[in-house]
Formats: sequence, structure tokens, C-alpha cells
Amino acid sequence: MPLSHVSLDTNRFSEAVAFYDAVLVALGIGRVHDWSEHQAVAYGRAFPEFWNQHPHDMQPAQTANGVHIAFLTDNNAQVDAFHQATLIHDGRCNGPPGPHPEHSDAYDGCFVHDLDGHKIEAMA
Repeated sequence: MPLSHVSLDTNRFSEAVAFYDAVLVALGIGRVHDWSEHQAVAYGRAFPEFWNQHPHDMQPAQTANGVHIAFLTDNNAQVDAFHQATLIHDGRCNGPPGPHPEHSDAYDGCFVHDLDGHKIEAMA
């Protein structure tokens, strides 16, 4: 993968951390750095791959139309578990888990919005 990590800003740091703690565990992803005192937490399987934090410029976090973050899973069961966890923790469905032949014949995924409205996906 050509990227080191991605970051999503949040206006609801404590709630967002609780959300990502709960939904990323379904994918075998956990906290690897906790800088809550600076309102930043990094998640990954081995190193910081995904950050959730308060905006550095101290302005309100904003979402970008067309931007989304996709988490790669090991299997379709993890896609389902991720989707279920996001809904339980106040995420909003933007496409239920299942095949998406418009992407490829082997593509399985789900699409949701996090607490700040960022588009996130789990895919197998």
C-alpha cells in the first residue's frame, strides 16, 4: 500500500474514540497510540494506520464529499460484524453488507457514516 496512514478529524473526540474502539475491534484493529491528552488516538494492526483526532487548526471538523476510508478485512464475516457494530454505536448505514458487483465479482463490503458524518467502509 502506498499510504502510511489516514486521519479523520472529529468534533466529538470522546464519543468518536468509543465508536472506533468498538467498530475496529471487529476487524482485528486496535489502539496503537493513545494521545488522548492531545485529543488524538491511532489505530492499526501493527503500527498507526488510522488516526482519529481533534482538528489541529482548532476549527470544526468537516467531511469531504467523495472522500471515504476503506478498511480491508480478512473475510465477509468481519464486514458483517463491522457493519453491525457501527449501527449499534450510532453510525448510519450508507450501503448494507454484501456483494457489490459494480466494483468486482469478488467484492463484498458495507458503507457507513461515522458520528461526524465521514464515509467509512469495510471490504473483503
